[in-house]
Amino acid sequence: MDIKNLEKAMDIYARLVTGEDIKRGGANGILYDDYYGNAEVYEIVGIMLQKLNLSVYEYKESLFLSAGDGNRIFGYTNEELKKNMGLRYNKELYLCYFIIYEILLSFYSDSASYQFKEYIRIENIMEEVTKALSVFTKDIAVYDIEEEKQESFQAIALLWDELPASTGEDQEEIRASRASKASFVKLTFNFLVGEKLFVEVNRRYYPTERFQAIVEHYFEEYRGQIYDSLSKETREE
Repeated sequence: MDIKNLEKAMDIYARLVTGEDIKRGGANGILYDDYYGNAEVYEIVGIMLQKLNLSVYEYKESLFLSAGDGNRIFGYTNEELKKNMGLRYNKELYLCYFIIYEILLSFYSDSASYQFKEYIRIENIMEEVTKALSVFTKDIAVYDIEEEKQESFQAIALLWDELPASTGEDQEEIRASRASKASFVKLTFNFLVGEKLFVEVNRRYYPTERFQAIVEHYFEEYRGQIYDSLSKETREE
């Protein structure tokens, strides 16, 4: 192994893990060229990321790092997410997961179908979440999923159904909280903005290249994960 190639690979990893951009033609453009132009560097980076349960994705000649499923070092546990987002119960966290899922569906229906949208708004997601969860608040049983998963979805559907649309604030004053449907969506968007997946401008949420890179590569593989997460625990007391 060439020590210089090891150093280049370590540099690429260090920049990615600290959130720096590695983009062809950018400030770290030489690292992008090293990654794709040097087979040994590419292989070393790949081995390092595999061992750490990380993945690197390319989008528009830029590299983006993402934690793998269950990554306890670079990802979040449910408890960490609840603390980070100011949530108390798992069903509140699962509701946020479902909101994220509907946000993804606003742009992707499957891995080969990107729906071009410049931005989405809080009210757009509120409508989609209400529509998607309405089936679980009906008297008629849902037969196409397992009973355990029905109960989990019913828990978040009932939570959503009990929330007021808003707490009387206008769109300019929506605050992130657990007090209303609008504030729950705002809370979720705030988390996504913090993760550099969206940018908020005048109450509009624009997906970043990081969002597009990760979703484009991950969507099909992890599309069913929302169901798995929700089915792990049923309604809390």
